[in-house]
Amino acid sequence: MEIVVVEDEAGIADFLAKGLEAEGFTVKVAADGIAGERLALSPGADLVVLDRMLPGRDGIEVLAAIRRSKPALPVILLTAKAEVADRVEGLDLGATDYVTKPFAFDELLARIRARLRQSGEGAGTLLEAADIRLDLLSREASRGDLMVRLPDRESQLLAFLMRNASRICSREEILAAVWGYEHDPGTNVVQVYVGYLRRKLSLPGSPAPIQTVRSVGYRLSERA
Repeated sequence: MEIVVVEDEAGIADFLAKGLEAEGFTVKVAADGIAGERLALSPGADLVVLDRMLPGRDGIEVLAAIRRSKPALPVILLTAKAEVADRVEGLDLGATDYVTKPFAFDELLARIRARLRQSGEGAGTLLEAADIRLDLLSREASRGDLMVRLPDRESQLLAFLMRNASRICSREEILAAVWGYEHDPGTNVVQVYVGYLRRKLSLPGSPAPIQTVRSVGYRLSERA
């Protein structure tokens, strides 16, 4: 599979390229945002490792261009900014995952493999659970006569709940799977995004079938 690395620090780019090639990946490297965007939008790209601060074109601008043209392409942001607000901003703008510098190569490799696996499982398919259908490529969710196009993060959250329908998913599990957080006790982002989904998927007289299981987590169920 082909990984595009967009990183202006030559040492890091070379380190990543050699490490990923040793793991069997084809790697293409760009040192600025303009070249990186071109490589990311090429037909062969399967995943992008994208530095946030780049010459020529900022990483967030490149991410926006990728999301417009290839909404299903996994993008892992690589950055020195470690604050929660920065991670949330990047993820809300469409990043699939977020890794801060300095990082362990094995951790980044595990995240790459996980995102490629999820992409392969979901490409070109429809998910159906409870009375909801979700197109993983267009991010269109339907329930009865209702159809709504979801932002990337809401779509990922709904897909996770649908893949785990009828099972209680803990808040920590959802944070790790959807936002890439290993542990962040201070954030209420899961609660907020579940609220978004409930509002968008509610029908007159029929609330969205996402249950809150007190002190445990959330569950998608046939019964709201």
